[in-house]
Amino acid sequence: MPALLALGFRPFYLLAGAYAALSVPLWALQYFGVLPPVQPLWHAHEMIFGYAFAVIAGFLLTAVCNWTGRETPSGAPLAALAAIWVAARLIAPYSLAASSLVDLLFAIGLAWGIGRPILASRNRNWFFILIVLAIGAASVLFAFSERAGLQVGLDMVLLVIAIMAGRVVPSFTNNAIPGAGARRLQSLEYAALAALVAILVLDLFQLEKAAAMVALLAAALHAVRLALWAPLATRGRPILWILHLSYAWIVVHLAMRGLAEFGLVPPVLATHALTVGAIGGITLGMMTRTARGHTGRPLAAGRAEMWAYSLVQAAAFVRVLVPLAVPAAYLASVAISATLWFLAFATFAVAYLPVLSQPRLDGKPG
Repeated sequence: MPALLALGFRPFYLLAGAYAALSVPLWALQYFGVLPPVQPLWHAHEMIFGYAFAVIAGFLLTAVCNWTGRETPSGAPLAALAAIWVAARLIAPYSLAASSLVDLLFAIGLAWGIGRPILASRNRNWFFILIVLAIGAASVLFAFSERAGLQVGLDMVLLVIAIMAGRVVPSFTNNAIPGAGARRLQSLEYAALAALVAILVLDLFQLEKAAAMVALLAAALHAVRLALWAPLATRGRPILWILHLSYAWIVVHLAMRGLAEFGLVPPVLATHALTVGAIGGITLGMMTRTARGHTGRPLAAGRAEMWAYSLVQAAAFVRVLVPLAVPAAYLASVAISATLWFLAFATFAVAYLPVLSQPRLDGKPG
């Protein structure tokens, strides 16, 4: 078996990184009229159901193997699952409706891949099976209601990130920095996640005003949640601060989404605080950390990681905060942010090609 197909994170992290690096510049060239446009909302659809879903797939296929002590797809079944994802991406420029059906097939395959070991071991993470299927269903919803499909898809990705961040960021922080004091309050954890579920349900029924009000409450809850994780203790630890700093963009997104309902900020900036700052930053941080850990490498960021982390955060800053301060610079901010995003993920893809495609350094399976 090629090392690339030994465990789910390997092909999907590589595919996600390469797709993120290539698709955003391609969209920017279409946006500025250099290339003819493809499907309307292709960029938005693909960043959610293409890039983000691939990262989630790679993470869950790997994490479930650890949680349950049972195998998830590898070899030919993993290659087939990756091929379905690639097929959806190739179809998307011509028909997002057809691509959405393939996304649903991919979601079903992924749910099967993580569901068998979860159910066989009676693992407590069974709800991830439903979340994966819900993301696939959101892609299909897009074919009937583009706005609802995109918003529900974003909400689902946000929920996955918030759940996993709560589980790993405080523990990563305490394990790496003795005395950091990162902690979780169970009542706050439930309230913060419940607020995101409420937003998802309200968005499903397109109750935008109510969703905006809940978003303001959620911003406060997630700000306190992050503060308890001791983010300032991670200074000097890039592989940690990228997770904390990127999570802060969730707070920015939720606050801006609420304020957008009052016409105080453009809604598109709230969306990109989530997509570029939070999703882009956290997925990049998790891909680098888990890839290093599962290939027998030290859990420390090198020069390539530092560049990638800094570039994706700069992309978020330029895309969200510059237009807010200088509205006349909006088009320039789009171009600069797209370039910074490309550089961040191209750096990741190039640096991690040998990491993801070669056997573990310690000779262990996976």
